[in-house]
Amino acid sequence: MRKRVIAGNWKMNKTLSEANDFIEQAAEKAPQSDKSEAVVCAPFPFLPSLVEKTKGTEIKIGAQNMHFEDKGAFTGEVSPVMLKDLGVSHVVLGHSERREHFGETDETVNKKVHAAFTHQLTPIVCVGETLEQREADETKNHVEKQVNKALEGLSDQQVAQTIIAYEPIWAIGTGKTASSEDANEVCSHIRNVVGNITSQEVADQVVIQYGGSVKPGNIDELLSQSDIDGALVGGASVEAESYLQLVEAGTK
Repeated sequence: MRKRVIAGNWKMNKTLSEANDFIEQAAEKAPQSDKSEAVVCAPFPFLPSLVEKTKGTEIKIGAQNMHFEDKGAFTGEVSPVMLKDLGVSHVVLGHSERREHFGETDETVNKKVHAAFTHQLTPIVCVGETLEQREADETKNHVEKQVNKALEGLSDQQVAQTIIAYEPIWAIGTGKTASSEDANEVCSHIRNVVGNITSQEVADQVVIQYGGSVKPGNIDELLSQSDIDGALVGGASVEAESYLQLVEAGTK
């Protein structure tokens, strides 16, 4: 049975003191469960402190991006070697905001996925369509292209360990949410795409999250779907109380 993964993505929010306050509250109250995993993906400056504060707790710490090279003349970038050395366990790759604002491409996402596995980091690979693509009935083709490129060159074992987050761009931070049925239809398609790349046995192991205005009020319905195994959550993960409600939902 696939483990549910609830990952909070703070984006560019909080100060260090606010981050520490959050993690102290969340770590103390996070439920123990063999069925689920709780992750907080925080800005780079907070990672050392959060990793230290979550040692021995149920919460894992992830980064929101990284470079694909181990080192080099890449001013302002952070390498997978650095993240691994800090004790980070997960890294978000290919988020739509990185693609839109910072030139991320399917090719660089693939390089980063390979780098993540080289350094024993779990990649959370984001895919999703714009409103224009959805209205033009291009959702499945677009997402399929993104998934195929992201997983290119990986072993079956690496594919099985990859987390894929389906985030329709039109639903991120807008208050709009794909219906649970529509979200599940795309997540199911993603699983079929993975099965075509590898095998159905491997595809059945892949954790597929939904992201896009997920909140405590709709997460139960989303998680009740056959192919939605968790959530990548933005705004509702910034406050400890709502984040804990999301994590609790993942344990049911």
